[in-house]
Amino acid sequence: MIAIGSDHGGFDLKEIIIAHLKEQGIECKDMGCYDKNSCDYPVYGRAVAKAVASNEAEKGIVICTTGIGISISANKIKGVRAALCADTLSAKLTREHNNANVLALGAGIVGTNLALEIVDTFLNTEFSNGERHMRRVGMIEEEC
Repeated sequence: MIAIGSDHGGFDLKEIIIAHLKEQGIECKDMGCYDKNSCDYPVYGRAVAKAVASNEAEKGIVICTTGIGISISANKIKGVRAALCADTLSAKLTREHNNANVLALGAGIVGTNLALEIVDTFLNTEFSNGERHMRRVGMIEEEC
């Protein structure tokens, strides 16, 4: 199951991604927001991140206008590795190298078609399990 959330700036793209995933038979949990009224992105970034960190969801997707604020919010939750991606190569490599478990998108930055390609790439790419990548993910997870 994929947890997905956005603020008002990412609402339209979130709805498109949910429909896209459902067409592929992928179960989604919409963590909000539920309309275009102004709202605070940290609420939804945290909700998705907590679902991923608790294993309620396998992966997450968070969306705001730039993807920056909501990715910062998601990354505050222990066990979450949220990656802001604006191209498919970044989506592929963050899964292979960083075992990212939350994808962040900027609805005002990437168009719909590219966003859907990024989502598909992120969800269909496995972590490499390479020794150096496992070591580095472990280092990311260490508390400072």
